[in-house]
Amino acid sequence: MNWYVAVLKNYAGFSGRAHRTEYWMFFLVNFVISVVLNILSTWAKVFSFIDLIYALAVLIPSIAVGVRRLHDTGRTGWWTLIGLIPIIGTIILIVFLATDGQPGDNEYGPNPKHAPAVA
Repeated sequence: MNWYVAVLKNYAGFSGRAHRTEYWMFFLVNFVISVVLNILSTWAKVFSFIDLIYALAVLIPSIAVGVRRLHDTGRTGWWTLIGLIPIIGTIILIVFLATDGQPGDNEYGPNPKHAPAVA
């Protein structure tokens, strides 16, 4: 949960690099919350509104952490747009996001593996 909160605190931080754990833990928690809200929205209409508000609230942090994750692999954040290509683009983007980051520093900043862990 700390990784999720850390991404939300860096709400619109598109610069720097994001460790694989940071990205995928944010993705997992976000996915679980979305599924729960979606299930609840089938029982009560008020949860449909809450689900929409939540989706809009995490849209920018989701894009930002994805861009930082691509920076960690040495790619520009513009590669997120490849996900707009049906099937193939999404698969390529998932591979990029799951790839280990570049060792050492790159043009986007220091390696996040050597940064202190989120507490």
